[in-house]
Amino acid sequence: MRYGLYFTPPEDHPLNGTASLWLGRDAFTGETYPAPEYQDMPGSEQFELTADPRRYGFHATIKAPFSLAASVTEKDLIPVVEDFAARTPAFEIPELVLGQLGRFFALVPGFLHPPLQDFAAKVVKSFEPFRAALSDADVARRKPEELTESQRANLLRWGYPYVMDDFGFHMTLTGKVPPERSGVMKEILAERFSAFTGRPLAISGLAVFVEEARGAPFKVHSWWPLAGAES
Repeated sequence: MRYGLYFTPPEDHPLNGTASLWLGRDAFTGETYPAPEYQDMPGSEQFELTADPRRYGFHATIKAPFSLAASVTEKDLIPVVEDFAARTPAFEIPELVLGQLGRFFALVPGFLHPPLQDFAAKVVKSFEPFRAALSDADVARRKPEELTESQRANLLRWGYPYVMDDFGFHMTLTGKVPPERSGVMKEILAERFSAFTGRPLAISGLAVFVEEARGAPFKVHSWWPLAGAES
């Protein structure tokens, strides 16, 4: 069992609905959906290109999946998440845009937003006591030889390379898209998510996602509203 602390909109938020239909699975309910058909992209291709984010569910990683330390249990973790959320003010990302990270597409902030960076760092630090140390195999899977010096240091200190100054908020929408298909994919996603880009996104809660066994689909265990979040 692994636990991840993620941002995702509330279950009934239109963005969660749109993204779940796109990815083919709702992490809150476990409901699955057929792949959409587009004139320039058949459903079978779309389904293949969304396989990886479909397993993880629609989210932005704040504290990456971790096994619990031997000294704690889920019953210890969940009340602390609830209390953390209740004491942490909700805020907004000023602008959400469609971005391309290498060969992946994702929804990302339009520009660096310090309150978001601070929030992510606070989550990582606050829940570090719950994380079991990485095994040598876990470290090797991250290919530390391909990371920057700061990313390697993050991996060894926090269990994940992309935290603190290396954190970049992103809500993944695809796996690796072949270069010759990226133009078509960008057009489809721009239209599909046009109602949510170019405008703010409320960071209104913190979700606990669980992976019951390595390789199993992640699902929402619980979603906790941040202080002052609109219901």
